[in-house]
Amino acid sequence: MKPDWDQLVEQFKDSPTALVADVDCTTEGKSLCEKAGVRGYPTIKWGDPNDLQDYQGGRDLKDLQKFAEENLGPTCGPDNLDLCDDEAKKSIAKYQKMDVDELEMAIEEGDEKIKKIEDKAQKEVGKLQAQISDLNSKIASKNQKKDDEVAKQTKKMGLKFMKTVFSAKKKKEEL
Repeated sequence: MKPDWDQLVEQFKDSPTALVADVDCTTEGKSLCEKAGVRGYPTIKWGDPNDLQDYQGGRDLKDLQKFAEENLGPTCGPDNLDLCDDEAKKSIAKYQKMDVDELEMAIEEGDEKIKKIEDKAQKEVGKLQAQISDLNSKIASKNQKKDDEVAKQTKKMGLKFMKTVFSAKKKKEEL
């Protein structure tokens, strides 16, 4: 993916409206990555710098180029109201009337709600993962019992030797 990403960076290096870049999350970019919620590498984020979204598309050059052409550049926001629909314009106007402290408090409350949703979902996923793990253990146990029974019956019936003798006799008949 790195060579394709480097090509995309090169293609957008002179863009006045879109930024495609690398950030090293292990050194100078660590605080930026933490703020953006980067948890694994490589991670691709896109959108408003104040509200970056996870990129979920393909990772080859063709997919990256298509996504960039369709999605990067100016977006709806206080600086680009002409790109907003009526609903977004109303929301922006509402938030523009709030002072910085009110906005900060509203953001914290929103972030808390989102965290609760994520935590609840994570607990549910954890329960399902435990159930899957339990089922996988049961499957492994049943498969082992089946394999043991097959081996026991194969030996008891002499099936291995039947097949060996059969194969040897077939070869003699063919000669």
